[in-house]
Amino acid sequence: MIRITQLKLPVGHTEEDLYQKIAKTLGTDKKNIKCAHIRRQSLDARKKPELFYSYTIDAELSLPNEKRYQNTAARRKYEKTLIQKAKNAQYVIPGKDGYRFVEPGEQKLSAPPVIVGAGPAGLFCALMLARHGYCPLVLERGQDVLHRQKTVEHFWQTGQLDPLSNVQFGEGGAGTFSDGKLNTLVKDPCGRNRLVLEIFREFGAEEGVLYQNKPHIGTDVLCHIVRRMRQEIIRLGGEIRFGCQVTDLLLDQGQVCGVVTGQGGSISTHSIVLAIGHSARDTFSMLQKRGIPMSAKAFAVGLRIQHPQAMINYAQYGKETVDFPGAADYKLTWKASNGRGVYSFCMCPGGYVVNASSEQGMLAVNGMSYHDRAGLNANSALIVTVTPEDYPGEGSLAGVEFQRMLEKQAFREGNGKIPVQLYQDFLDGKESVALGDVVPQMKGGWAFGRLHQVLPSALTKALGEGIRGFGQVIPGFDRADAVLAGVESRSSSPVRIWRDEQMESAVKGLYPCGEGAGYAGGITSAAMDGVRVAEAIASRYQPL
Repeated sequence: MIRITQLKLPVGHTEEDLYQKIAKTLGTDKKNIKCAHIRRQSLDARKKPELFYSYTIDAELSLPNEKRYQNTAARRKYEKTLIQKAKNAQYVIPGKDGYRFVEPGEQKLSAPPVIVGAGPAGLFCALMLARHGYCPLVLERGQDVLHRQKTVEHFWQTGQLDPLSNVQFGEGGAGTFSDGKLNTLVKDPCGRNRLVLEIFREFGAEEGVLYQNKPHIGTDVLCHIVRRMRQEIIRLGGEIRFGCQVTDLLLDQGQVCGVVTGQGGSISTHSIVLAIGHSARDTFSMLQKRGIPMSAKAFAVGLRIQHPQAMINYAQYGKETVDFPGAADYKLTWKASNGRGVYSFCMCPGGYVVNASSEQGMLAVNGMSYHDRAGLNANSALIVTVTPEDYPGEGSLAGVEFQRMLEKQAFREGNGKIPVQLYQDFLDGKESVALGDVVPQMKGGWAFGRLHQVLPSALTKALGEGIRGFGQVIPGFDRADAVLAGVESRSSSPVRIWRDEQMESAVKGLYPCGEGAGYAGGITSAAMDGVRVAEAIASRYQPL
């Protein structure tokens, strides 16, 4: 197999164009290209409005004389003559970079492993364990995704919050009501990233998630994918219980021996995966009372900003509307005069700002896009990192209390609705009274509020400067009528639950996992961490 890099074609090209380009690059006839697999696709917009895709392609050749080139040495000699004609080509050994699950351990399980939480970390951990014979039991406080969708829509329409099943809790986790972005910066020498993408593809994502530079699924498609994953876990002998919150751990001489649920019953097990998500504040409190080693960690807070998607398209592509490659995104960073770094996060092209609250009397926002990213606005979180030195209080849950403080203030400013403020009014420190040309695209009610009063002054100053700075990169980003909404307080977990190299807490049999435990930062990295924890359990125990 021959791998070709930096193969460039105009956006909107056909499959025929791709094969012709491969043949021309290798100096051979198109009929000799047996098949081609896209390994990577990224957008090149340096000559806007002319847009190009840059590819990495694995091409398999149909040799002119199969009998002559039956042995590997002869085949490689022939391929070498083609590669010499293309400086951007090299040999690839098929399957060399594939994922391999661990060999099973020798200890016997007394009961199935219990996974607490059905977000990406919990679901992928459960799927891997189920596929290798460990029959996991998943406990999720929220509802299955179908009922959860209805509950969340009811909340957005009426403001009536279900604290156990909402944008943060339920099948699929917080990422289900987001853009379904699958990009990650986690290094992946073991092939777990590719495995996660292949599993998403297996259960319903489009082929492009395997090779796009910034793959995304969309909330509407992701809901169906997590449902199919659940069905597969059950088919393989696993079990998932919804409406089943874990309220306590059963411990015996430094070893877990079970969990207590909200219904008052208990479940015996010696392997518990804590895939609880970044918003399980009551569970964090329970773990602290139980003496589970954990600490406060840095995270980031800020606001959401909305602009017309056509404006972002023009800045990035040189034209307001495009069929390919779809709504434009951005990634921005700025250093403010007070030394604070401001950066965009969870950018949602053609998306919505959503009320993502999970506790009564508090309000947090997130961003969401559907698969088609066809909404009128682009939105992104603009956030600033805060460390334990920045927020008041002490102890492992100080960051949680800081989040709550911000969310209570946001709830008051919007009188229970998402508080909104225009950018110029945010700078001037006054409440907005009317919209400009940017019309808010929201899931949940909104009202004008004083967002400059929600965040600490140092963060407000940094955000104001950051938005002005981003206007130097994307013209119009700092337009006076850009719509701000807040508060974005759930960018990542404010807590880290400590674990060793075997993925295990100091309390034996307890496996902190995913974003809630402080070891991931999005859907893909959380899923990868779920796979790692599944490997840790399987390498110790025999299948059931």
